[in-house]
Amino acid sequence: MINDEMEAEDVMQEAFLSAFKKINTYKGEVSFGAWLKKIVINRSLDHLKKKKVKFQEINERTTEIEDYQMETKEVNLHAIKNAIQNLPDGYRVILSLYLIEGYDHEEISQILGISNSNSRTQFLRSKNKLRELLKNKEIFSYN
Repeated sequence: MINDEMEAEDVMQEAFLSAFKKINTYKGEVSFGAWLKKIVINRSLDHLKKKKVKFQEINERTTEIEDYQMETKEVNLHAIKNAIQNLPDGYRVILSLYLIEGYDHEEISQILGISNSNSRTQFLRSKNKLRELLKNKEIFSYN
């Protein structure tokens, strides 16, 4: 989510320090890993906000987007990773929270302080932007 390895390491270190300081607040209601993950994500979002990244409200209109299925044998993960890193911060955060961290749109909307429909719309737009970035790159080998 941070898009800079050194900054991400700093954020991770801050998150671990924060978790250590607040270990007495851990109630065991969720797994320790989930509790720690929430702290790391919140620290990452705080860091992005400090850099003046703003999560813009998106039109409430929903757009239908067709999902294309591709049969793949081999995927160039390096190209995909680079494309994700080149997404605008708001798109990259939504994509990371949903696809990588496994949060649903309700959780994302609470974390980012946006509506559920805005989370869905921004996720769809981020997928489209990612497709656009990958369009001319040969990332898939077809059967």
